[in-house]
Amino acid sequence: MNSVYKRRSLLFALVSLMVVMLANGASIEMGKMSNGTKTYNGGTYLFANKENKEKSMDNPEKYAPQFGGYCAYGVSVGKKFYSDPNIWKIVGDKLYLNLGKNTQKKWNEDISGHITKADSNWMKIEHKAPAEL
Repeated sequence: MNSVYKRRSLLFALVSLMVVMLANGASIEMGKMSNGTKTYNGGTYLFANKENKEKSMDNPEKYAPQFGGYCAYGVSVGKKFYSDPNIWKIVGDKLYLNLGKNTQKKWNEDISGHITKADSNWMKIEHKAPAEL
């Protein structure tokens, strides 16, 4: 298994857990994640409890981050940057991650414009490695 895949899997797991918790109004310490995993669309998701696991697996697309978990702003400029699972925004029931707080500030200046550009760019770069861009 290559390091990009491992990192993406971990990122999906952390982000998914965070979104499920936020959707349910819960908060837990990251060390308490021990209620199983589920694989979806190439990512491995960890869950805080059985209820969160069941909810997210009923509708996994709702909780999956956009652009494979890469930084949404980065995708809007045609790049793949690893994102921070703590820097996120839900727009139109979709989860978007960013590289860091400064990057998210740029993202927030024109969210709809960046989403449009990122959607278009993603079709071209989805299957390319970050180093190829």
